[in-house]
Amino acid sequence: MPVHLNHTIVAARDRDATAEFLTDVLGLPPATTFGPFKVVSLGNDVSLDVVQAGPDVHPQHYAFLVGEDEFDEIWGRIKRYNLTYYADPYHRQAGQINTNDGGRGLYWLDPNGHNLEIITVPYGG
Repeated sequence: MPVHLNHTIVAARDRDATAEFLTDVLGLPPATTFGPFKVVSLGNDVSLDVVQAGPDVHPQHYAFLVGEDEFDEIWGRIKRYNLTYYADPYHRQAGQINTNDGGRGLYWLDPNGHNLEIITVPYGG
């Protein structure tokens, strides 16, 4: 069996609000609870297990490969919630998307400062 990512832990100042933010913006089913985690299930049998971490959260980067229609839907929700988005991971190109590797991509922050990304083509496309 090849190695597959099964889950990763996402530290949050507010576990429930972070899980709701992720499922809402990404258009996913509501998170479930497993022990101390709110489990955000992605479409490829991988989950983001959100845990209450207190006030000090070290920001991480989470990238999501999505289809063209999903990109438009997520981008629409980002704009509807007035979230600032960027074409680049350094947040220098606000209000723009990128067309790297022949696809589209953008970055935005979650409530904990995690740098979220959606792309329609994997890097090196």
